[in-house]
Amino acid sequence: MAYTALAKMRKKNLKEYGVNIGPREPDLYRAGNRNSLKCASLRFLHNACEGLKFDASIEAEEDKSGVYQGTSLKPGQIPYNMQMDINRLCLEKSLEKFIDSGTAEDAYMVYYSYLEIFLGHYGKSKKMIELLAEFESNGSSLLMKHRDHYSHSVYVFALGLAVYETNSRYRSAFEKYITEKEQTSFSSSELANIFLEYWGMTSLFHDIGYPFELPFEQVMSYFEVNKQKRGKDHPFLAYKDIDTLTGFDRDEAAHFKKLYGKKFRSCSELFAHDITEKLGSEYGFSEDYILNIIRSKPTYPEKFGHFMDHAVFSSIRLYRELVSSLGADNITGLHVDALTAIILHNSMYKFTIAFYKDPVKKKSPLKAGLHPLAYLLMLCDELQCWDRTAYGRNSRTELHPMDADFDFSDNAISAVYHYDKSEKDKIDAFEAEYSKWEKEGMQGSAPRLKAYSDMADDGKRFVSDIDSIIDTSIIPLTAKPDLKPVNRKNKRIFLSSSSFLHLYDFAVALNGRKMSPDTPLSVIEDRFEALSLEYQLSSINRARNFSLYLDAIGCFYTDRPVDYEMVTSFNREQAAIIAPLEHERWIREHRTMGWSYGTLYEEVGNAENKNTLREQMRCHKLAMDGTLSTNGIYNHYLALPEAERSKDWKPFNTMLKLLKKYDGLRIYVYRFGR
Repeated sequence: MAYTALAKMRKKNLKEYGVNIGPREPDLYRAGNRNSLKCASLRFLHNACEGLKFDASIEAEEDKSGVYQGTSLKPGQIPYNMQMDINRLCLEKSLEKFIDSGTAEDAYMVYYSYLEIFLGHYGKSKKMIELLAEFESNGSSLLMKHRDHYSHSVYVFALGLAVYETNSRYRSAFEKYITEKEQTSFSSSELANIFLEYWGMTSLFHDIGYPFELPFEQVMSYFEVNKQKRGKDHPFLAYKDIDTLTGFDRDEAAHFKKLYGKKFRSCSELFAHDITEKLGSEYGFSEDYILNIIRSKPTYPEKFGHFMDHAVFSSIRLYRELVSSLGADNITGLHVDALTAIILHNSMYKFTIAFYKDPVKKKSPLKAGLHPLAYLLMLCDELQCWDRTAYGRNSRTELHPMDADFDFSDNAISAVYHYDKSEKDKIDAFEAEYSKWEKEGMQGSAPRLKAYSDMADDGKRFVSDIDSIIDTSIIPLTAKPDLKPVNRKNKRIFLSSSSFLHLYDFAVALNGRKMSPDTPLSVIEDRFEALSLEYQLSSINRARNFSLYLDAIGCFYTDRPVDYEMVTSFNREQAAIIAPLEHERWIREHRTMGWSYGTLYEEVGNAENKNTLREQMRCHKLAMDGTLSTNGIYNHYLALPEAERSKDWKPFNTMLKLLKKYDGLRIYVYRFGR
């Protein structure tokens, strides 16, 4: 059993009660090609990451005292390691749901799970990830070229997990690097858990510096509308006083001197040192050279073709978040590996170290063993070009892949990128123009159709560019384009204005619905954050489905003033629509999370401990066994007592009163006659 703490509790329950009641083994996604992106990435989380965040000392103390230290619905209900197993399951199932939909809201759930598991507190870090999504959705339409980086980063995360799971050559390079760096040996599951933590940090946050790049690009776009050359004879932005972000205080300086044996005055100096230690001798540059590059990118963008490098800000911003969440004393060399992988990924490695497009200065592609996280980030960042919302004015009219299929078999990557079949006229026009260019002697530059031509033309520019950046001898890569009809049903897009701030606030309000409307928000949030990750995500998922429920009754929510009838409470007719939908969500969620039907906790428990036994057995009297269908779940709902049925809609009524405290959210009717 991959979830060993759940198995241990199952054996304990069987021994104590003589019934094989649970917890049951969570299901692993297995459909289709086992080396597809979805199968491989989920298999890694399910099987390879055994014992993630387990604590042997806490387990020993629990066995000795008989008192559990894990949190489920309440503290102390389950063993600590069982909570850690459930946390990993939350991450696995959140990623599974995201890969199915690709929506930013489901990407949010992956971020949330990762932050809770590895940084310990989503509330402290939420601004870091919400800011990027808010900037992109609100400000990027002013740019000429810009595509989503929020969902993109979660796809990059999944790609890296699939590579580690399926590619023994990359896995060996990573394991050799970690073993030598830490000067100790690790089990395969320990190495997988190290990879998950630091690859997650690298991939999920590699683009969080975009809020610094977007204002720069907005000014550029103002002039580029008239097709002026970038940066020529017009103003541009630059950032000064960067030391206020990068500078070390006394404690930080002391910690890194102890860690590296050298005094640093800023994280810029730390990054320059680490990059030089890894790549300096291979590529022939000094620490002073790379430090000057790091310092100059924000302050003198004219030296870099009038481009602002978000990667520098991503590293700085993430470093500050780590100091805030973990404390400087807990930042290790592995954290620095993630930070320098991020700072290298965009343009620094390509144009100032490897010079990959310069025929004179060009250096060899990056080998995985030199910096495994940077290597994988550059690979996956290039591969992830599908299903990205286009925000920029030009980007919205360009042809980009809407979907992709991957096969990670045989230590290689085979990718098929799917383009919208309805855009075939653009492809036909490009192919005619390309054929004409060939027949006329291939004079001048070849015609291009954005990503499609890079995958379809004879030179296979898409693959050759990646080959020029990283050494793909350990991961041979092929890519080709294909056409198919677009299908957006899985995204379930509704009229309600989606906001990640709203998702969190909805969830907090739902959990605090029984508290007085005068209760301070900080108290309501503290109560929510005292829940286990599983119960927090359940509340967020309920909030996530709220737009679906509102659409079903002809309503929507927004924080903008609109001329529609406002809803202050749901009536019985509306409740009759909402409640079965919420019941179906609850049933399917519990099945996904490994719960089963059962009443043993009520039969052997008493008023004081029956709820605790329910959490330990992971069975529930309202859950369903067998095949789940919408009709079957609806009939199950109808068979419930009225008191149970009301639980599926009354919380939303109470929530409406609390939402007035959050961002001015209101609910309106848009469909009349309901």
